[in-house]
Amino acid sequence: MKKILLGFALALGVSSAVMAAGGSIPLDKAPQRTNDMAALQNGAKLFVNYCLSCHSAAFMRYNRLRDIGLNDKQIAENLTFTTDKIGDTMKSSIDPRQAKQWFGVNPPDLTLIARSRSSKAGTGADYVYTLLRTYYRDDTKPTGWNNLAFPNIGMPNPLWELQGEQRPVMEKVMSHGHEVDRVKGWESVKPGTLSAAEYDQNVGDLVAYLQWMAEPAQNSRVRIGVWVMLFLAAFTVVAWRLNAAFWKDIK
Repeated sequence: MKKILLGFALALGVSSAVMAAGGSIPLDKAPQRTNDMAALQNGAKLFVNYCLSCHSAAFMRYNRLRDIGLNDKQIAENLTFTTDKIGDTMKSSIDPRQAKQWFGVNPPDLTLIARSRSSKAGTGADYVYTLLRTYYRDDTKPTGWNNLAFPNIGMPNPLWELQGEQRPVMEKVMSHGHEVDRVKGWESVKPGTLSAAEYDQNVGDLVAYLQWMAEPAQNSRVRIGVWVMLFLAAFTVVAWRLNAAFWKDIK
């Protein structure tokens, strides 16, 4: 029994340490733009230009982008590489062995990232939205970058040219009787090609595309679901009145 209790205590301690080492900042709420065709198209462009070089979306085909208002010519000319065909899946060209050597792990597929990263802290979209906005320069890391939402992340900031370089401004606060560091704000080290507001707008579009890509039929499902619920509500009234009429003469 003592061994069991000791093992449980050690497991709890390791679990607590892992939680403490992970990102503990509150997640920012991602904007909801899965019905905005312009935002989804811009997000698709950002995904292809800044994410697809390392991360695949192996469960999404280029021709599915028709659902966000693009035709085959626009997709072929603007969103595919020279060797890709319109019916191909969105696969990265990076060599998995080289990726593991450079980053320590093969970059994950992003088809379902906006759903798989959901937690009690927020949705997967909230997580990705926060992640892409909390990169900062850290010369102690091999890549030169770190992240508040994912400490010791192996991936450098893919959007650094747009965002520029920043560093967090910390302050001391009391939490559960202990003094801890909390992010007070951000200080710009080197400006990017976009302003802070423009960058947040583009990250929101990218996250919206990732949300849509995780379930392209989501908007149709919700729209059909509303009509189904209205039909069931109307049918319930009809069934209730029919039941009353059937049983009114039976005592």
